[in-house]
Amino acid sequence: MGLESLNHNFLTAPIEELVKWCRRNSVWPATFGLACCAIEMMATGAADFDISRFGMEVFRASPRQADLMIVAGRVSQKMAPVLRQVYDQMMEPKWVISMGVCASTGGMFNNYAIVQGVDQIVPVDVYAPGCPPGPETLLHSILTLHEQIRTGEITRRRRETGAGAGLRLTEGGLPDRAGAQPIKVNVGTPH
Repeated sequence: MGLESLNHNFLTAPIEELVKWCRRNSVWPATFGLACCAIEMMATGAADFDISRFGMEVFRASPRQADLMIVAGRVSQKMAPVLRQVYDQMMEPKWVISMGVCASTGGMFNNYAIVQGVDQIVPVDVYAPGCPPGPETLLHSILTLHEQIRTGEITRRRRETGAGAGLRLTEGGLPDRAGAQPIKVNVGTPH
């Protein structure tokens, strides 16, 4: 009997809140550093900013041990199938932070070789704006994601909500956007 078969009532509400609290405080990132934004991502894990306060001190090299993908930098057309494969290997529930303007929109690289937004490959939960965004911006994105996890439903999956629908790769490894639904994201900037 899974959590999806339980109704939300006065008995299951505390269990749901406990599960959300555990998920929020133990998000393990799988890094996908592709360009200069990766340096800022590494600085976020260093002593000055110390993301171990949020239970994220170890960047996972294996996608099977991670539930957050931080895409830092521009994504080339050749890297898109690899990014999708790593995302598919991550455990559920999983989240994605798009770090930097190159990952979010292609940035200044408006050409055939660069994917014009990582949301064409994987569903993005939070965008971290900037070129490159500083460690403070990534920390704010992480806190925004924590708030989404805290207030979200624990049994809802992406395919049920429409986020990620239609995000399949074609034979050539490029995204097939036929029938894709819009993705709801929260964009945050530091105060």
